[in-house]
Amino acid sequence: MITKMVRVKGAETRQETKNWEAALQEAARILQSGGLVAFPTETVYGLGANGLDGEAAKKIYAAKGRPSDNPLIVHISALEELEPLVSEISDVGRQLAKKFWPGPLTLVFPKSSLVPYGTTGGLKTVAVRMPAEDLARRLIALAKVPVAAPSANRSGRPSPTTALHVWQDMNGKIEMILDGGPVGIGVESTIVDVSGDAPVLLRPGAITLEMLEQAVGHVEVDPAIIKAPGENIRPKAPGMKYRHYAPKAEMTLVEGDLEKVPKTIAQLTEERMEEGLVVGIICTEETKHFYSKGIVRCMGSRSREETIAHNLFAVLREFDDLEVDCIYSESLPCEQLGYAIMNRLQKAAGYRKISV
Repeated sequence: MITKMVRVKGAETRQETKNWEAALQEAARILQSGGLVAFPTETVYGLGANGLDGEAAKKIYAAKGRPSDNPLIVHISALEELEPLVSEISDVGRQLAKKFWPGPLTLVFPKSSLVPYGTTGGLKTVAVRMPAEDLARRLIALAKVPVAAPSANRSGRPSPTTALHVWQDMNGKIEMILDGGPVGIGVESTIVDVSGDAPVLLRPGAITLEMLEQAVGHVEVDPAIIKAPGENIRPKAPGMKYRHYAPKAEMTLVEGDLEKVPKTIAQLTEERMEEGLVVGIICTEETKHFYSKGIVRCMGSRSREETIAHNLFAVLREFDDLEVDCIYSESLPCEQLGYAIMNRLQKAAGYRKISV
């Protein structure tokens, strides 16, 4: 299969605008016919297919190498598109949708008969999101179908935040990539289960736990967010069970006192380099001056965690390109956006950590 990549943002002339409008129309036709299109959202790039077509969903799983019990998120372009997909909308679900849609929040509802089990990973619930990215909503509206779209990467790898990342993983496996430039947020959407008696946070993201509770009161937290889940669980949302976000090299988190962490990483780096290994270090603006050895990459500033979220997956992918042998990463406080960042770092490290 030949994968076509088209730039669809930053048009400066009328002809360029026509070209990317034509590309969106072509992408919509591909989705309607059961094909796969990668497209940008405000969180990460998604790998889209017709969410009402079980055979198209199978193509997503095949392209990604994704386990078939790992549910897909269905994307809509307008609120009225939600009701046909679900059998019930709780009051909390309505409140959260009204407050945070369009935006980086996915809500899990009891599914309707319209949504195939191939899309939901065999579950009786469906995860739905209305993205804030205008281009994504425009594509969905043109396709006239809800679009099932996990992150557009090979399963287990760091999520793609640029079209080049998608190309590296999906070239030859999908029909089209819409290049909308780098994404804004850089980590996947927050997921909240609103199908039961109480809302449950299944995956943290840019809509933080604090923001959710300010909107609807107490929100329970699934324990799989902060610790390795058991192998016998059935994931209710993407990212809950399987290895995710991981670079090729073994990665270890170092947590504890902010003065001790950089010294520990520096010492570990020196020891591993003496063994002949190439060592990557993930740090922040506030601590990068501590490191004189190893390949050092700064995620962003601790005082502006949105910069860390934006850069995290790109840093992990760069270490793959550099073929490092091992990676040591600093940790962040598990609060506000740091909660989402630490969730991704813990999974990327396979829950390997050193406390100092």
